[in-house]
Amino acid sequence: MNFLAHLHLASLANSSLLGNLMADFVRGDPWQSWPPAVAAGITLHRRIDVLTDGLAEVKAMRRLFRPATRRVAPVTLDVVWDHFLSLHWDRLVAQQTLPAFLRQAESEITPCLAQTPQAFQDLNRYLWQENWMQRYSEREYLQQVFNGMANRRPRLSALRDSWQDFCDNYGELEQAFWQFYPRMMASARLGQL
Repeated sequence: MNFLAHLHLASLANSSLLGNLMADFVRGDPWQSWPPAVAAGITLHRRIDVLTDGLAEVKAMRRLFRPATRRVAPVTLDVVWDHFLSLHWDRLVAQQTLPAFLRQAESEITPCLAQTPQAFQDLNRYLWQENWMQRYSEREYLQQVFNGMANRRPRLSALRDSWQDFCDNYGELEQAFWQFYPRMMASARLGQL
């Protein structure tokens, strides 16, 4: 899961949006450094990552990637799931538009940024202004996302080529999303993540 899915599942679980969005920028035990609600959000984010990576549907999708891109398949898939969530938001979340959800999330997170890691603050400067999560619905935008990630992290340079795997297997990836994401939503609502 990437930014949008983590925020969405956190909202369904009544968990800290700040903690869930910031989790990848926090190392170690969050309970030592963060208020309880934020630490619980960080912990939820980490549980969701482990749970998603272990799903049979997600493991099956990794096998669709070519040998040259298979190493970065988990990172690619995290972004791909956000693509389908953004694309199908209105079918999954009838009570609130995606722009309204994102405005609400931004209004909750932004006032707390001064106390967060600098890299997370830097991310937030672009995340909201450039409307990343809403733009995830645009298939071509994902190529920009993968290229940007590859430029920032040379170890992940294969992400540039993973966009082709995304395009070549689009239907199967979308089908997998519909198989597991509604279950994740139901688990979040029930506090079972």
